[in-house]
Amino acid sequence: MKSTERHHPAASSRERLVEATRELLWEQGYTSTTPAEIRARAGVGQGSMYHHFPTKADVAAEAMLRNSAELERAMDDYLKQTPSPAGSVKSYLSKPRDGQKGCRFGRMTLDNAVLENERLRGPVADSLAWYRRRIEHLLIDGQARGELRDDFSAEAVAATIIAIVQGAHVLARADRSQAAFDRVIEGGLTLLAGLERRA
Repeated sequence: MKSTERHHPAASSRERLVEATRELLWEQGYTSTTPAEIRARAGVGQGSMYHHFPTKADVAAEAMLRNSAELERAMDDYLKQTPSPAGSVKSYLSKPRDGQKGCRFGRMTLDNAVLENERLRGPVADSLAWYRRRIEHLLIDGQARGELRDDFSAEAVAATIIAIVQGAHVLARADRSQAAFDRVIEGGLTLLAGLERRA
């Protein structure tokens, strides 16, 4: 039987380190996460960690790239469940989220250590840009199909929709309230409804 990376002890340690880092980055951010915490969460020793990832930035960069690929794939599958482009944008806004936990990438933009390291900033910027472009294309498609008015900039509205979700997380964390998040999303849906073409 051909061996796979998953079954190889060394690869298994590497995988656990990446997964532990993904969890910790979401829970407490990059700066607050220490290599010792990553090793403890992954259940590996110091030598094993430094064999695979010489620095914290190395494992964090890998974790962020993994987050980016996984979340984009999952969001794409989620949006495809709604055949209407305008309906897909509504689904994106109203997708159930833990408001206080925040977005995996939005939270990283608050960490100067991430912004100052191109290997870490790159996946964050690229993923947020992917979401914006995905929404923009849906809006353009909605305009072409006559679902949405054609007198607005799809690029600008897509950026606004991304900002609405990120801002909702900020207010929810500040208020320690899911209700604060839900109010912002409700406002976003109201704004989006105003862009629908009326018969």
